This record gives sequence, C-alpha cells and structure tokens, in this order.
Amino acid sequence: MAKVTLLAYTPDPERTIACAAKLCYSPSTIEDLREGLTDEKVESFVNMLSGLGHESPIEHASFTFGIEGVSRSLLAQITRHRIASFSVKSQRYVKEGEFEFVTPPEVAAEEDVLKIYNESMRAAQDAYDKIAEVLTEKHKKTFMAEGKDEKTAERLASKKAIEDARFVLPNACETKMVVTMNARSLMNFFHHRCCNRAQWEIHEVADQMLKLVCSVAPNLFRMAGPSCVAGFCPEGKMTCGRIAEVKKRYEELKKNG
Repeated sequence: MAKVTLLAYTPDPERTIACAAKLCYSPSTIEDLREGLTDEKVESFVNMLSGLGHESPIEHASFTFGIEGVSRSLLAQITRHRIASFSVKSQRYVKEGEFEFVTPPEVAAEEDVLKIYNESMRAAQDAYDKIAEVLTEKHKKTFMAEGKDEKTAERLASKKAIEDARFVLPNACETKMVVTMNARSLMNFFHHRCCNRAQWEIHEVADQMLKLVCSVAPNLFRMAGPSCVAGFCPEGKMTCGRIAEVKKRYEELKKNG
C-alpha cells in the first residue's frame, strides 16, 4: 500500500500567501503588511483569494512529500504534472534484488489471476538476475583487460550490467520518490487525481496528500479536491454521476486531515 509523508512545507504557508496577495493591493512595506496580518485576517484573505480565483499568490507556498510503496506505473503518471520537482529511486544505480511490487486490488481479489501475476513477477526477477549476472561477467573481463583491478572491475561491471537488466522489470516494480509542488500545482493535481475517473493508485496517493496538506493549511485547501468539489464536473458524458457523494466524501476527508 502506498505511504505518503509530508516531509516539509513553507513555514506558516497561509500567512505567506496572504502577505503576497495583499501586496498586490497595498502601497505598504512588506514588513508592515506581514505585521498587520492577524490570524483572522489571514483566514479571511486566503478564503477571499479562493473566491476570486486569484491563484498566482498561492505559488509562494510549497509542500514536499515522501511517497513509498508505489509502482513505476504511478511514476509515469505523476511526472506528467510538470510544475513539480521529483527525486526517484534509480533502477540504474540501485540493484533490484528480490524487487518489491504493487498488486492491483482487482488482481489480488481473484486467486487464479493473482497466481499468474505472482508467477510473472518471479519470472521477471529471474530474467533480471540472469541478465545482470551474464553482463556483469562480460563487462568485468573488459574492465580488467583495460587495466582495472578486480574489485574496481567488479563494481563498474555490476553498475553497467543493471543499466540493461532493468529493461525486463515490470510497471508493477515498487519505487519511492520525493515530490515537491507549490500549492497552485497541487490544486491542479487534486482536480485531476482525486476524481473518481483517476486510476486507483494515484487516486489513493492524491487523497493521502490532500489530507496531509489540509492538516497544516486548512483554509488554503478548503475547496481542494476533484473539480466537482469546487464547481462542476468537467468530464461531460464520462462523469461518474455521483457528485453529491464525492463532495460529502471530501468534506469528511479534509475535516479529518
């Protein structure tokens, strides 16, 4: 199961955003603006921004997450959100010995399907190990012929071998990453990935991320979630048709953040 941790975030994110936004409408110095922002004024100003659709000030707050226990398939999806920073466990530098993998719930629910699935994971591991072994031996000989000592040749050969062996690893292969997004990008991420039409794994990750940020910036993310929470469903004929149910669910999720 995916595990999401909020590693770091802009200190006092809502006050930072309120200060940045208020600057757009005031001739005062930044120091005076910040000192004049009581908790009540911060809450009021952040809520007003939400109503106005004035989104650029919320880019001044950023949030960094640790995400573990997810698949390479999720990695392909989450990196489509380009206004973000990603650091990911490298299959080029980290050898996948007995790799962990993610099992879709629908696969886990069917005994016969799960058996086939697990067998394919074992076959991928066997293929990876064999390719890495053969290529390591080949590259080792080459490096030693170039004058490298045996220990150095072994290290370099192993690294070069797993660069190619990783190509047989499946999308299910487990990975982990550190992700940083500013609040505006997060809002967009939640609109797309908290939707009922989002793929189950990234939907689960998005829900965990939303719950975490609501615990530190509840006013900022008051209207966050799938698009229908803040307005209307943009999916047209593809809508899930459960807007009232979705809105209620996200009210509870954010309340318990």
